[in-house]
Amino acid sequence: MKEPIVRFAPSPTGYLHLGGARTALYNWLFARGQKGTFLLRIEDTDVKRSTEASVRAILDGLTWLGMDWDGEPVFQSSRLERYRELAGALLAEGKAYRCGCTAEELERKREEAKAHGLEPKYDRTCREKAVPADRPHAVRFRMPLDGATTFDDQLRGRVTVPNIEIDDLIIFRSDGMPTYNFSVVVDDHDMGITHVVRGDDHLINTPKQIRIYDGLGWPIPRFAHLPLIAGLSKRKGSDSIQDYRARGFLPQAVVNYIVRMGWGLKDQEVFSMAELVEKFRLEDVGKAQGQMNEDKLVWLNGQHIRQLPTRELADLLEPRVASKGWSPPSRAWFERAVATIQIRASTLDEAVAKMHFYFEDEIAVDPALAEKFLGPDQREMIARFARALEGVEFREEALEGAVSAFLERENLKMKALAHPVRVALCGAKDGPGLFETMAVLGRDRVIARLDRAATAP
Repeated sequence: MKEPIVRFAPSPTGYLHLGGARTALYNWLFARGQKGTFLLRIEDTDVKRSTEASVRAILDGLTWLGMDWDGEPVFQSSRLERYRELAGALLAEGKAYRCGCTAEELERKREEAKAHGLEPKYDRTCREKAVPADRPHAVRFRMPLDGATTFDDQLRGRVTVPNIEIDDLIIFRSDGMPTYNFSVVVDDHDMGITHVVRGDDHLINTPKQIRIYDGLGWPIPRFAHLPLIAGLSKRKGSDSIQDYRARGFLPQAVVNYIVRMGWGLKDQEVFSMAELVEKFRLEDVGKAQGQMNEDKLVWLNGQHIRQLPTRELADLLEPRVASKGWSPPSRAWFERAVATIQIRASTLDEAVAKMHFYFEDEIAVDPALAEKFLGPDQREMIARFARALEGVEFREEALEGAVSAFLERENLKMKALAHPVRVALCGAKDGPGLFETMAVLGRDRVIARLDRAATAP
């Protein structure tokens, strides 16, 4: 196969959302896996809604996810003269015509069609009229009235649409701006796009665009229409890439997750980006809708957190810890603390929450836990245990030996000691291993917390 040239073409009217990110990723993986080209186009002809902030958010989102692009992004707003030139050429060749129908007239016709049970599409009123150029008008493409438009979709197979069902679509609005279906054809041709990979909400547009390609005498790219994602949240911004980033998800986990919403490889669940580039095949994308399941994303995020070198996880956690007003005594100490919770956290926010007791000496204990694990007999045991630790070197091996000796002297099982001590040190009965926790906290802080718990009212 010839090296593909593909593109991602978002409208800068909001954040980069999960569905758009998946479309970008499938294009990127297809291009990178086939040694092709991945281009970026910003479709910013909707002047009222397009913003610089949205452009930055989209570029930042793609970069955070690990996607790069070839060359500089193309902005549609810089290509208006090209669209006008080609619309003029189609008018001159009789392949397009001026339409003088007002918005009010078109709306009235749509309502009349619906009232009669008909599809509310344009009735071609101006198709055979010679609407003067100096009269307010839009430009419509002259669709063939017989035959059919057929194309082979790489995911859906052969698609055929009778031409009579395709509207004489507007290619230039009366405000002098091109419409989506026209500008996208011009851009894809001029950018040399060989494969158009996009959501199947665009399937209805493809026959219209093929007719425009034919009208301009241009070769037609191959099309692949991806199934959409069901179950995305309707809460504003809640499915944006920025939202997942802020909530402590790793980019490699988000990438892994959105790729798997439509593509898979046997029973493998966890993929690195390098593995995805090597193994992803566009033809293996399924036809069924992807299903949003955040529990699965959380699980995958935990898997990727565990795979990180501890120093890299510490790098990611440092700013989040600082935002709490916490200050580690040293980088080495911080990495040791991070290592104790690495296998227990599913997001970066959860990791920070699980580290709170390393930074906060005033540990709040739930009354129910205190009643169960810090009763009078247990507090006396904790006091004796604190004295037993006073001469111990606070390394894990030495602490393990000291605990074993204490249990033997007291004729206790580990569980009888571990839960009360952990509640006294961490405020919870579950957490990192007891010896590694104590080693990170250090002798002075451990004994002080045990004494505080032993003397609590």
